[in-house]
Amino acid sequence: MDAIILQLLNGLDKGSAYALIALGLTLIFGTLGVVNFAHGAIFMIGAFCAVTLSKLFNLSHKSSEPTGTDFLGNPKYEDILYVKDWFGESFGAWMIDWSVPLAVIFAIPIMVGLGFLMERGLIKHFYKRPHADQILVTFGLAIVLQEIIKYFYGANPIPTTAPEAFRGSFDFGVLLGFDPNAIIYPYWRLVYFGFSALIIGAVFAFLQFTTFGMVVRAGMADRETVGLLGININRRFTIMFGIAAAVAGLAGVMYAPINSPNYHMGMDFLVLSFVVVVVGGMGSLPGAVLAGFLLGILESFASMNEVKNVLPGIDQIIIYLVAIIILLTRPRGLMGRRGVMEE
Repeated sequence: MDAIILQLLNGLDKGSAYALIALGLTLIFGTLGVVNFAHGAIFMIGAFCAVTLSKLFNLSHKSSEPTGTDFLGNPKYEDILYVKDWFGESFGAWMIDWSVPLAVIFAIPIMVGLGFLMERGLIKHFYKRPHADQILVTFGLAIVLQEIIKYFYGANPIPTTAPEAFRGSFDFGVLLGFDPNAIIYPYWRLVYFGFSALIIGAVFAFLQFTTFGMVVRAGMADRETVGLLGININRRFTIMFGIAAAVAGLAGVMYAPINSPNYHMGMDFLVLSFVVVVVGGMGSLPGAVLAGFLLGILESFASMNEVKNVLPGIDQIIIYLVAIIILLTRPRGLMGRRGVMEE
């Protein structure tokens, strides 16, 4: 029983990342009709926002006065961190420790700006082009962004630590009545799940309960009619592209302590996220979230040794196998809409 609960927690952790990326992908497809293969790169850039802020907080300068001498008798100068010099010792140390959560604030304008730039500078020229053209151009953009990150940050993963308060593990065994240490789960993974639920809830509330969101939903259903009412629906869709980029970027920021950021992490998540979108139903936001958590949990259970001993390699193909079964029985996905990508 404890192994099942642990795998369920692992599945919710993976599903959170899948659901957030798939949610952004579906927002873009549902509003603009664009199949955006650069969305995984946006997730990656979000993770490197956390890396960048951590590096900025650790910039230092030499003390103006020598603090002693080395073994050769030369004057030795102490390295002083700028944040501690500017904000004080205790507050500077707090900023360094909490660099990942603070990177959420740092990343929002960057990701929204990147989304606007991508949409206005490139993707708007492919609205009326076939989906194959959209896939090719956005995949090429993803490779360019990936290589830029590789050039500036290198090819090796960059460890990024969570705040010290969340570096331990929570004992679910005691909470659920099992033996102590039976179910140990890292605090930060629980934080990531809670953060994902908050972002998903905020996106749905924004679309459901705000005037802007209601207009966007109406435009997703019938863009021409909304345009005839004198509403600049294209501008609102551009803003939604920025919001979708921010959702993927924030998912990457908070994922940095879980999986050390590297230049190809976007591609690692991209294919799986597109499978999630297709299984959930192209253009369906609830379907993307449902499929994200469902496939994350299935992948987690498939990685158990008991399962792999019976079906070797099943953990590598379970998502694609489930996708095939679902699409054979429900060609539009779990919650897909009629007419989406069926022309």
